[in-house]
Formats: sequence, C-alpha cells, structure tokens
Amino acid sequence: MQKMGSQSGALLLLLLLIQLTLCSHSVATYRPCQPPRHHSYPFCNTSLPLKSRARSLISLLTLPEKIQQLSNNASAVPRLGIPSYEWWSESLHGIASNGPGVSFNGTITSATGFPQVILASSAFNRSLWAAVASAIAVEAKAMHNAGQAGLTYWAPNINIFRDPRWGRGQETPGEDPMVTSAYAVEYVRAFQGEYHRAAEGYKYGLQRRALGLGDDDGMMLSLSACCKHFTAYDLEKWRQFARYNFNALVSDQDMADTYQAPFRSCILQGNASCLMCSYNSVNGIPACADRDLLQKARTDWNFRGYITSDCDAVATIYEYQNYTKSPEDAVAAALKAGTDINCGTYMLHHMMSAFEQGKVSEEDIDKALLNLFLVQLRLGLFDGEAARNRFRGLGPKDVCSSEHRKLALEATRQGIVLLKNEQKFLPLNKHVVSSLAVIGPLANSTDLGGGYTGIPCKPISIMEGLKGYVKDIYHAAGCQDVSCNSTAGFAEAVSAAKKSDYVIVVAGIDLSQETEDHDRYSLLLPGYQMELVTAVAAVSKNPVILVLTGGGPLDVSFAVGDPRVGSILWIGYPGETGGTALSQIIFGHYNPGGRLTMTWYPESFTRVPMNDMNMRADPSRNYPGRTYRFYTGDRVYGFGYGLSYTSFTYKLTSAPLKLRLPVSIKGRRKRKLVGKEYIYVDEVAYCSSLRFEVQISVSNDGDVEGSEVVLLFGKAAKRLKGRPEMQLVGFERVHILRRESAETRFVVDPCEHLSYADEDGKRVLAMGDHLLISHTIEHIVSIQI
Repeated sequence: MQKMGSQSGALLLLLLLIQLTLCSHSVATYRPCQPPRHHSYPFCNTSLPLKSRARSLISLLTLPEKIQQLSNNASAVPRLGIPSYEWWSESLHGIASNGPGVSFNGTITSATGFPQVILASSAFNRSLWAAVASAIAVEAKAMHNAGQAGLTYWAPNINIFRDPRWGRGQETPGEDPMVTSAYAVEYVRAFQGEYHRAAEGYKYGLQRRALGLGDDDGMMLSLSACCKHFTAYDLEKWRQFARYNFNALVSDQDMADTYQAPFRSCILQGNASCLMCSYNSVNGIPACADRDLLQKARTDWNFRGYITSDCDAVATIYEYQNYTKSPEDAVAAALKAGTDINCGTYMLHHMMSAFEQGKVSEEDIDKALLNLFLVQLRLGLFDGEAARNRFRGLGPKDVCSSEHRKLALEATRQGIVLLKNEQKFLPLNKHVVSSLAVIGPLANSTDLGGGYTGIPCKPISIMEGLKGYVKDIYHAAGCQDVSCNSTAGFAEAVSAAKKSDYVIVVAGIDLSQETEDHDRYSLLLPGYQMELVTAVAAVSKNPVILVLTGGGPLDVSFAVGDPRVGSILWIGYPGETGGTALSQIIFGHYNPGGRLTMTWYPESFTRVPMNDMNMRADPSRNYPGRTYRFYTGDRVYGFGYGLSYTSFTYKLTSAPLKLRLPVSIKGRRKRKLVGKEYIYVDEVAYCSSLRFEVQISVSNDGDVEGSEVVLLFGKAAKRLKGRPEMQLVGFERVHILRRESAETRFVVDPCEHLSYADEDGKRVLAMGDHLLISHTIEHIVSIQI
C-alpha cells in the first residue's frame, strides 16, 4: 500500500463509520413470521440452515402460488402470513425513482444525489467508491424502515463503455475492464454489508472460516446488489438495431478479456447476490434464454444468488427476437436456462400453460424459487422478531444527512476532469474577478443528475455555486435547450460576455441526447452549441472557460486548438453538489485530479458501425478497434487523461528486471505465437510465485497540494496477434502536499495483468520483454522459462 494521504484516510474512516452505523440498528417494518399465527413454520426457524428453510417454504406453496412468485412484484401468500414483495428498486448513484420498489411519497421525500457513475469512476479511488455505496446503503435501509423502499436493488451497471455513442455509457465506470471490475467489487461489497450469523451473534463475512460456517449457512446480507446487464449489452437504438432485438456477435477472445471480465469479478470478488440478464442476444441466443451463459456464472464463478431478467426481456425472446415459436416456449427457455425471476408479467401469464403443455416441470419452478427465497432469507425477511435487532434506528435523519452531502461533494470534486488549461489560466482569483458571464442552456439548471436519479436533497446549479465567489453575474442561456436548434439567443449571450471580466460557457449534452433507449449519432456538440462557444469567445475580454456536461465523449477539437478557449472542464453529470464542486475548482479552492475513464474519439469515429462488437482493430477492413486497449486511430483525449493545477514527477524506486517461470509447468509444454514463445496461463502451476512489486515515488513539484492518479500500464514488447496496445495493470489515487512526495505500490500478477485472451478465449502469457508504463516511466521486465 502507498502512504495514505489525508484525503484517502478520511474517506476510509467515513466508510468504516457508515458501516458501523449500518450494522448497529434494526429493521422495524412488517415481515413474515410474525406471532401469534405465523411464526411457527419451519421456514421461520432461524436455527435451521437457510436451504432447509427455503425448501420448507417451497413445499408449503401450491403451484399457482409458486408461479405468482416469478415476477418482480411477487404476490402475497396470506394463509402463510407472507406479504407481497417488490424486487425492483434502483440505487445506481443514489436511491432512484425508476423502480416501483422506491417511493418518495412519505416521511422521506428526497435522497442524496451522488455524481453519475462515469464521473465518480474518474476519481480512480476505491475507498471513495466504497464510501458512496455504503452511504447509499444507509439511505436505502432508512427508506425501507419507512416503508418506502425494498431491500433488493438492481445496480451497478458494469457493462463496458464500448462505443462513445451509447446512451447508457454514463451509467458505467467506463471502457476499461479492470477499472469496471474494481468499481463493481467496491460497490457490491460495501452496499450489501455482508455478515455471518453464529451462535454468539452477527459476525462479518471475514470471520466465516474462523467460525466454521458451511455453505448451507449462507452469507447474510443487509441489502442485495445486482450486476447488470449480462452480457455484451451496450446498444440502445441505432439505425435498424434496437436493444430488444439486437444480436451481439462476440468472439470468444473479446468475451473472455473484455465483456465478461467485470461480471466475473463482481461475482467472484464482490459476492453479488443478483445477476441481471440483458435484452440482447449473444451469438444468436437471447441472453435470458442462454443456459451456457447463465450457468457459467454458477458453475465457474460460484454464483450464489438469483438471476432476474431485464424488464420484459423474457417477453422479447418471443415478441421481438422470434427465438421461440410461442410465449410458452419463451418462458420455458428462460426458466430452464436459469432466469429465476421475470421483471414483468410474461412468466405470470404463460407459465401455467407452459406447465400444462409439459414444457416446464414443477421441479424447474422450484429451482428458481430456491434461489429467490435464499436471497430473501439472507436478507432476514423471514427472521420475524429476530430481524428487529438490526437497523431499527435508521430513519429520515439518515437520509440527506450533512455527512452524505459532503461525501457527494467530495465524489464530484474528485471526478471532475481538467482537460485544458493554457498558460495556467485557471484557477481564477476571486479578488480580481468583479464580473462573470455564465452562458449556456444548463448553466442555471439543477437537473444535472443523469439517468437513474431520484429526488435530490438540495440541488445547486452552476450559477448558484458561482454566486459565492463573484458579486456581479450575468446569465444568458444562448440556446433554448441543449439541442440548440436556433441562434435566436446568441445576441443576449454575446452582450453578457462583452460586459463581463470573465466568461464561462456551459455546453455539452444531457438526457435529451443520451439515455436509456436512446443512442447518439454524432460526437459533436448538439445543434449550434459550437457556434455559441465561438461567438462568445470572439468578444470575451479574456479566454473563456468551457464547461462540458454529459456522460458520453465529445469531439471538441475546435476548442482544444482555439487560444480563445483558455480552459476546458468536464463535469459529467455531477449530481446535486455539481454547482458547488465546479465553483470550488474554478476559483482554486480544490485542485482537480480526475482522469477520463473513456477515450474521447473524433467525429470520424461515427463511421464505425455501432453494431460491430469487435474490440480489436482490423486494418483489412479499415476497422480501428475500440477503447484505448485496441483503438489505433486519432483521439481528442485519451483514456486516463487529466490535468492538475500543480505538476508531478515520477520516479521508479523498485521493480524486477527478470522473472523466471517455474520449471514445473503443467505438461512442460511451450507454444508458439507469431514466432514468439508464449504459454497458456492455466498451464502455469504456481502463478502466485510470479507476482512482483512495482514501487513508484510521486513528487508534487508545485506550490499547491493535489491528488494524482497513478496509472500503471503493461504490454508485451513484441507485437503479437491480438495483443492489446496496452492494458491497465493498476491504479492508485494519492493526495500529496506541496513540495512533498508519496510512495505508491502495485502488486503485479503476470498471469492476470500481463496476459490476454487468444482467439479461443484462453489466457496466454507472452515470453520475453514486457513494458511497464506509468507517466514518464518505462521499465522492461523479461519473463523467461
């Protein structure tokens, strides 16, 4: 571990305090197994193994009652004292109003609006991600206690941001499988708050082995998180392709080292209790009907949870994809493949007739119910009075708390990326700025949350945030809306710019341009926005500050090369504290340190068909590849790019020069790849013996403290077929005081970090030289037998 700066240390402390709070109270809402009538069933007996309890419950249900459980809105079973349950709640970057499981009509009328995931991921800060997830969990439990939310949440979205036009890329941690995997693990672990029950009370999951608990005891959950959308889902609606009928043609190679990697981590390391299958087909089979795909999670990754369809994805198997000949065949295919619950009503309407036609058996239904009830049991929903000993104290006071809003502000500040800063134009000095023009259709908007947002606590617009620094502020929208289809408002914007010392133009995109079920066709600023920026810059006394909103990359090449644009800041969808965060950065009260988690492509990239799922470049058909790992074309800004108000110097302090593979390679076999020896990772008997440390010292050479995101990349020196251009090995965010330094340490596992997938989807490790790259550092490590 590197020396933890004050920023990371404070976040870790906050995370621990949140977790302690979460685990010291109890639920006070109505549950099954309540005395005096319904507490004596075996499924209410908390001393029995969870599987025994679940099977007992299933045995008491009639077939119609069983089928009524196969929907997100599971029906009540009054004779057993079991109330209805809504599985569908959303918590992507705060408690959202999208799912029917959440209501803001009650004692709790809002929830903390954290920055959208694509911005939070740009902080490259694991402890921050975990702290945010823990805070969201506290608010979820508080809303559950108030009867306004469930315990099962369908987040995070961990699909790879493969194409810059994707409308839901904003919901993801970006284009890199390692970053996305790390985010998924931190979110799920912190959100679920796993623990184990033993005779001496509730024990956390880390004590599982010490307590000798077997699989049947199951890991208990405070809440349930869901990894979605499984898999290769990243197209909404583009030309004739729509997510409901799109067939993603994915090679074994890309599946192994790109599309599946985050889901594997989310389950194996994050212990996710839910997996959502996607709308699209994968290589001709609808994801929710693909037995090989869904069972891989259970057999290869040891998934112990429930699988839900995306909403109406079971219906699309027949209605849109024409994969089956009847609705009954569709629900049977989904159920037998491993889809346990249907978000929607298709299973409710057609499962009985599928049973009567012999397409499904009651045993098939029971397998799904076992997965569903086990998760509910792990959540304590059938613990009766015993469940009242936890979480009782969480309520309205724990939602929109000052601590959570401070955390939201910190997450937003850490994520904002400074893309351009000519002649150190920023930060501005508030003592010399007497007037400021703030121009743009979103400059005075508080709707900056992005997709899957609830009702924020106290949203602050960019205009409102800046008022704390400048007395005279002139506002002009310039465009009627983000589409900016008219220049009618330009005159007012130009006038405001002329009479101001400095000008901030807020441009970019919003949910009218990119959202669920809506992809983009262009990477340029919408409508006449480019012309608005240029017109204002032409009359401004000083270079303008361009602020870009939205989750998807933008081609702003015109501004990058224009000296009249002094600085460019990307704020994504900053959430309710965006106005405060941006103003603090512009006026130097916070030093930006965010880095892009996605490549910003030029507009010419839109010639690449969005439905082409191949990651690797193919010069024979002028295909440039995708993401920084394989893309060979021009960039506006690259993955990992971001500036600071200070400067940093890197020094490699420790790394090996040579590694030798163990002699006892399984089968003692060597393979050849384009004339260069390589070996299959699964043939290396002791991969752990190859692990080594890389230590890097980072010095802050400036006069202001700041955070630096240290990125370590690796690649094989020889250009081998299918090899990534480079790939991320590790990342750390360190906070460094002015004129001081900090040490970062990376543990590199060559079998994991320096390997890649071959055409058959098998991980291979090239022999010979590998380059380790970090900022100005390039170091060669040679791997030999």
